[in-house]
Amino acid sequence: MKIRTCVRNGSNPLGAWAPMLILLTAAPALLPAQVSLATVVDLAQRNSTAVRMANADVEKAQAALAETKDVFVPSLTFGSGLPAFPAVGFTGGVPSILNASVQSLVFSLPQRQYMQAARAGFQAASLSLKDAREQVALDASTAYIELDTVNRELDAAHQQETFAGRSVEIEQERAEAGVDPSSDLLQARLTAAQLKLKRLHLETRAATLAKQLSTLTGLPTGSITPDHASIPEIPAVRADDAGRTSDVIQSARLLAVSKQKVARGDRMNGLFPTVSFNALYSRNTTILNDFNSYYSRSIPTSNFSSGFAIQIPVFDIGKGAKARESAADALRATVEAEQAERQSEIQIAELTGNLRELDALAEIASLKQQIASEQLAAVLAQLELGNGGGNAPGATAQLSPKAEQLARIDEQQKLEEALDAGFELAKARLSLLRALGHMEDWLHELHAK
Repeated sequence: MKIRTCVRNGSNPLGAWAPMLILLTAAPALLPAQVSLATVVDLAQRNSTAVRMANADVEKAQAALAETKDVFVPSLTFGSGLPAFPAVGFTGGVPSILNASVQSLVFSLPQRQYMQAARAGFQAASLSLKDAREQVALDASTAYIELDTVNRELDAAHQQETFAGRSVEIEQERAEAGVDPSSDLLQARLTAAQLKLKRLHLETRAATLAKQLSTLTGLPTGSITPDHASIPEIPAVRADDAGRTSDVIQSARLLAVSKQKVARGDRMNGLFPTVSFNALYSRNTTILNDFNSYYSRSIPTSNFSSGFAIQIPVFDIGKGAKARESAADALRATVEAEQAERQSEIQIAELTGNLRELDALAEIASLKQQIASEQLAAVLAQLELGNGGGNAPGATAQLSPKAEQLARIDEQQKLEEALDAGFELAKARLSLLRALGHMEDWLHELHAK
């Protein structure tokens, strides 16, 4: 958040206290607060440099389209040729106080091709802008969902550390009493140290994601707390679902069409005539010159001429070279469009394969979490009621208090694994949505949530 003070010295009775008061007033806005995913996506799209550059490309393409049309609109130019010093002899030019010229293109077949090329270029730039917005939305959504996942894993990690600390205390007491060997105490301390390292790793990852979201949205670092309820369910799409052509491919195709139109226009430029209109008016002067002495009659003060200029190409080797250059550019753009289509097909195939595996991994992680919960419930019941076998030969030994802590640690571990698997599945689904051209549908659902 940028705080701007507009206080002039001498006119503010608070003087130097004004910036501090403004800072204190804005302090609550700097505190972490729950921000919905839709808000984060909107802020990221507005703050994105890629989106702004794509928007500039759209404005440039729009201006280029207007330029191809405006050549048919007459242009008016005013000028003056007043002499600076007295003229000596016959110079061939008549000084004018005022001159005006009107020019416009009347007929040109190549120009129609250039107009169509500019229109296709504008459409390609518009699709590139849409693609840039969707890419920013994908990046912001992925970072937001991952931060929400990491925060939930951090809660589980803190609980694991609590259980591990309790396990160390229990092992300390049992080791001092001679019930368990010292190796069990060392193992409990090792488990606690490993859980601490994992918690530190999660905190580092959360800080990195917070910085990433800050860079994407322009908000202060750490001011965004994900709201899990604002994340809509990501649909489980498949590659064989009816999908739209992605904006990247459509943009590449239109860019190739634009290049082809330019090449056709350059080729026609050396074959077909062009017609233009010209008009000229001049207000001549005899100040500081004696031009009238060189003519049998005095030069008229007002002069006007107009006409159509017809240019018929006969031989121009330069235009032929320019046409070949444009044709090569068109061929390259066409090949690039084909390459984009093939890469998209490969990406969709890879995402589809990964999605099936991640879906199975998420199911396995969920089942493991359920099993860990059932095992914890069984351990708690056995600790409360006993093993039911007494001291009879072959009976199961009574569980020690440390078994509860280990079961609780395992349950939280399985919860973290399930959260990780769920995030990877969500990330793959979002990527496949974008590759299939359904990202816009999900964004509409996101803003409607």
